[in-house]
Amino acid sequence: MEMQPELCRVEDALGILVGKWKPIILLILLQNGTKRFSDLKRSIPGITQKMLTNQLRELEEEDIITRKVYPQVPPKVEYSITEYGKSLEPILVAMHEWGTAHTLHKMKKSQQTLFRIE
Repeated sequence: MEMQPELCRVEDALGILVGKWKPIILLILLQNGTKRFSDLKRSIPGITQKMLTNQLRELEEEDIITRKVYPQVPPKVEYSITEYGKSLEPILVAMHEWGTAHTLHKMKKSQQTLFRIE
């Protein structure tokens, strides 16, 4: 497929994935399968209940995850990645690997600057 910069769709993709928590939520669901809301919250230190709820709703609206509510007391809600959402796995893995390599690159560059003899 020929890419035409003027018809770039990267912004569309990033619009779905952008956010401090969305990639983490998706990687957790991809690696661990279905999770209850409380389990997701425990898995992501620092996220508020409100933020987790908002991020999950946005991902659900895009058909990336699915939400299942069980009619019981107390309420039980589970989240899973959809088949469509699973198509993001290679992208997220590549971004994770690039982020790791970039962090190492920056550390190496920083060390070179610190130990440079002039």
